[in-house]
Amino acid sequence: MTDTTAATRRPETLERVVIRFAGDSGDGMQLVGDRFTDVSAAFGNDLATLPNYPAEIRAPAGTIAGVSSFQVHIADFDIVTPGDVPNLLVAMNPAALKANLADLPPGASIIANTDAFETRNLEKAGYQANPLEDDTLAAYTVYPVPMTSMTVEATKGTGAKPRDAERSKNFFALGLISWMYTRPIAGIVTWIDEKYAKNAVVHDANLAALKAGYHFGETAEIFETPFEVAPAALPPGRYRNISGNVALAYGLIAAGQQSKLPILYASYPITPASDILHELSKHKNFGVRTMQAEDEIAAISVAIGGAFAGQLGVTATSGPGVDLKAEALGLAISLELPLILVDVQRGGPSTGLPTKTEQADLLLAMYGRHGEAPLPIVAAYSPSHCFDAAFEGARIALKYRTPVIVLTDGYLANGSEPWLFPDVDQLADISVPFTTELNHLNEDGSTEFWPYVRDETTLARPWAIPGTPGLMHRIGGIEKEDGTGNVNYDPANHELMVHLRAQKIAGIAADIPPVEVDDPTGDAELLVLGWGSTWGAIKAAARRVRANGRSVATANLVHLNPFPTNLGDVVGRYRKVLIPEMNLGQLSKLVRAEFLVDAKSLTKVQGLPFRAAEIEAKILEMIDG
Repeated sequence: MTDTTAATRRPETLERVVIRFAGDSGDGMQLVGDRFTDVSAAFGNDLATLPNYPAEIRAPAGTIAGVSSFQVHIADFDIVTPGDVPNLLVAMNPAALKANLADLPPGASIIANTDAFETRNLEKAGYQANPLEDDTLAAYTVYPVPMTSMTVEATKGTGAKPRDAERSKNFFALGLISWMYTRPIAGIVTWIDEKYAKNAVVHDANLAALKAGYHFGETAEIFETPFEVAPAALPPGRYRNISGNVALAYGLIAAGQQSKLPILYASYPITPASDILHELSKHKNFGVRTMQAEDEIAAISVAIGGAFAGQLGVTATSGPGVDLKAEALGLAISLELPLILVDVQRGGPSTGLPTKTEQADLLLAMYGRHGEAPLPIVAAYSPSHCFDAAFEGARIALKYRTPVIVLTDGYLANGSEPWLFPDVDQLADISVPFTTELNHLNEDGSTEFWPYVRDETTLARPWAIPGTPGLMHRIGGIEKEDGTGNVNYDPANHELMVHLRAQKIAGIAADIPPVEVDDPTGDAELLVLGWGSTWGAIKAAARRVRANGRSVATANLVHLNPFPTNLGDVVGRYRKVLIPEMNLGQLSKLVRAEFLVDAKSLTKVQGLPFRAAEIEAKILEMIDG
């Protein structure tokens, strides 16, 4: 097949487009969305994605509960969100149409797989009549395409049985959309060749379906013209499309290399954090050891053991797993050993919404342990920033000998965007020396090892690994005596140790960057303060507000404990402060309590990230109010 676009119809140029693939959870929407994204990234577009999975593992086929979707926003300029609403919906069945129709603006386009709009599927989706045959879709441009039957016809001769051939209809849709938006498909063909090299029938069926979809767009009379989104003008360098979980895994690997430590990663499978284990398990050549533990408690205990043995101990989970790890996390705080706990937040409480995103674990990260047990918290704000957040979490953990919680969420973990490869030579050296010498001089002139003699600047205790001659010391959860590390029940000593641990964490504020404020005019009355994945929606909303001649300031927090030293000054100099969060106002509570400012909350707990329009509307309301 010649990898060209239609020669007879000149593409119409667009600055941006938002496409949503939607179908049953078995229709392969995530796969084709991911392939279209990778092709667009290779083409040079800026992009952002929003995968959306069913919460049920095996929801009934054809029902709204079983709809899976993948939204991708591609543009010829810098973008920061996967788009508020789709310009095009690819609906593989009636349930996909009904589940997503409310998100479409008037004038949007719909490509519908007409073969799936038969009586049984219509009934499952709750339709009394076929929406393709009445006025239900009058506000939209509808392209009816019999994808299933055309796929079966195209795959004749590949050896695929009709029922198996139907499964390739997602590649028919991918070929059609690739033609429609002038995407080069050579990369998709190569991927099919590699992915299905050992299954000739599946390989041939998918390739035939891809070509059939592409040629249908090229020859069908129902499409007026293809479209083209030019490459974006991004900073020069080497890029790849990356998801948050993969970026985080790479950040951990980089931290292992720059600390000159092997990584011991132990976790228990949990959505949406499992892909971190999958990715790290591929990189044993970088000194990464991975272990799938029998439960969450075992996973963090193994990581703590790794830290005691002189490795970079890491574990990752989601909210329910943090609950279970709480006691062992307290042990790591008492031991004052470096440890990284990644929390990929999802909808809760309890099992909650396993495949949906949320930001409701901030107070859990701050206070979810018994006793006075503070620890640093670092939050990623975009899929690619997960690399930096993981590296920063490791830097702090190693330097201050403390567990660190790194917060991401389901949206960041599964979403993707172009990532500019970092200059490895510019990555910081975050190695710390192990203690090898006796460090306390007794009155009689003898020397011994005291495990809780602290560095005067960081208050970090020595890191002495087992087997070092003369450096045996006690570990465990019972309170230790300052200096000697002996078990000690003295009230005054306990209070001293509590204060020392708290002072160590508080002192990290001097070692993190000040919060940066984006206030182009310098006269804004309203500051929008965000953390984590609200960053993109806040930035996009501010762009819209400023484009209409209004002033608004924005800031984003990466370090949530301790806060940057200038945060009080920043929130204090604005008359109004708005904090959007995918929870019921957790950062807002912390800011109000710490700095006594009247911060207002904008909350959303629907399992979906904020749309820029939602934040834009609240900004305008507060400016005008």
